[in-house]
Amino acid sequence: MARKVFFSFHYERDAWRAGQVRNSNITQSIKGYVDKAEWEEIKRKGDKTIKDWIAEQMKGTSVTVVLIGKETSERKWVKHEIEQSLEKGNGLLGIYIHRLKNKDGEKDSRGNNPLDDYYVTIDGKIKKSSSVFKTYYWDLDNGYENFSGWIEEAANIAGK
Repeated sequence: MARKVFFSFHYERDAWRAGQVRNSNITQSIKGYVDKAEWEEIKRKGDKTIKDWIAEQMKGTSVTVVLIGKETSERKWVKHEIEQSLEKGNGLLGIYIHRLKNKDGEKDSRGNNPLDDYYVTIDGKIKKSSSVFKTYYWDLDNGYENFSGWIEEAANIAGK
């Protein structure tokens, strides 16, 4: 079953790497991608416009995929997107993308997993999101072949 997913990532630093995931012929409906000019226009209009854009992009999604680069866990809007995803009941999926090359052919250092900073209640117990929802490496865990299964698993964990 094709699911609608929202992608959360550090745009300025990781858009090129995130694009490699997006352009890998994955069949899910994808939301949360914008080109640089569109993102700059959204940002220029202020925080309310950004929040409204995120809310609109998340409509109809069942999983939020957090593409993790070196600075992802520190980003204000990534944090907001994870918080909104949890509030909405979306499944979460973390994917390390730092090992993918950027437009200059460079890999990056691994960053902290932002799912470590959030908690969910499962069967009456409070647990770190990262202990409930899985995180993979796009390249080492063969994301091209396994991505659909990872999304389905995250949705099932969230009861979607």
